[in-house]
Amino acid sequence: MVGWYTNVIRSLGHHRWFATVGRAAVPIDRWLQRKTGGRVTILGRSALPTLLLTTRGRKSGLHRTVPLIYAPDGDGFVVTASNWGQETHPAWSGNLLASADATVSLSGGREIPVRATLAEGPERDRVWPLVTRVWPAYDTYVVRSGREIRVFVLTPR
Repeated sequence: MVGWYTNVIRSLGHHRWFATVGRAAVPIDRWLQRKTGGRVTILGRSALPTLLLTTRGRKSGLHRTVPLIYAPDGDGFVVTASNWGQETHPAWSGNLLASADATVSLSGGREIPVRATLAEGPERDRVWPLVTRVWPAYDTYVVRSGREIRVFVLTPR
């Protein structure tokens, strides 16, 4: 059951100012999730399902970690490259297109090696409602960004 706090956060997600604040808070959220083993995020304890996704930089070769909201999909995870509704795709999504192997860190610090697949066509149609159920603002981000937001299915390897 979704609580009032989650409903408030989901409602705020549609506002441009919230996306601006959210983008600025990503480094803090990444640090907080790492320090607490994913048990606490900047939005609170369990307002939304979040994970830390670590990819290999396609240019630098360095590991890059970003906190993301996800939707469960069987044993896997669905994440969106919304970039808070900006016109450009986030760097991590380009990293996944260059190298599909990544790592997901969940609450409690559990790490899962995953393989990413860009959801297209019928698969995208199937998983889009999963992510918008978790974060309805993704529909707003599509309109704001003027682009098709990349959606990835992360399957444990």
